[in-house]
Amino acid sequence: MRKHDHTNGTSGGGAVAVPPLCAGDRLTRREFLEIWEQHPEIKHAELIGGVVYMPSPLSRMHGVTDTQVSGMLWYYASHTPGTEAGSNTTTLMEGDDTSQPDNFLRILPAYGGQSVNEGKYIGGGPEFLAETSVSSASIDMNQKLELYERMRVQEYLAILMYEQEIRWHRWTPRGFKLVPSGPGMIWKSKIFPGLWLDGKALLANDAARVLATLEKGLSSRVHAAFVKKLARKKK
Repeated sequence: MRKHDHTNGTSGGGAVAVPPLCAGDRLTRREFLEIWEQHPEIKHAELIGGVVYMPSPLSRMHGVTDTQVSGMLWYYASHTPGTEAGSNTTTLMEGDDTSQPDNFLRILPAYGGQSVNEGKYIGGGPEFLAETSVSSASIDMNQKLELYERMRVQEYLAILMYEQEIRWHRWTPRGFKLVPSGPGMIWKSKIFPGLWLDGKALLANDAARVLATLEKGLSSRVHAAFVKKLARKKK
């Protein structure tokens, strides 16, 4: 049931107009998706712990950094057959939890990935998720972090824009562990060999340097070995 008592209006044809989603509504996943699909003007909403979350208008600070992360993951996937990258994709997780991560990178189900396709959505937890956190920092580092940890997301990248801090989490049987950067503030993915992130360049909006570091990762032996490993797993 909805937390708030919305008054239904009627359209010119007499059909009952479904009120749009509101932050704080308490819904089941079925209610959440049914309402959302009747309101195409809503571009971003999440259901976590039965509560609807909707973001503030996205800032330039968010958009510029998010585009760099999205481009980096797309470029990696384009050079790594058997993987898939995407942005703002509704993801059906445990129970009724329905997240919409800023970015994901996953191994496709046909190549042994841990997530699945559920109709037009992703089901389960992709191997890698990223959130660019400005106004959303509180939920990204609390409710969503805990959800991603329960779903065994193997690596969770959170970019805290106001703090100018990068937090790279790696899943372990005891939960997420923060991974320190290597020399030069460069992180190297364990789950996706060759996915190298230049943290200084990302925070400085130096897209050319972000790409140059990624190119080095894609040229590495570990990435070549990973591509061969995925090819062997294809069903």
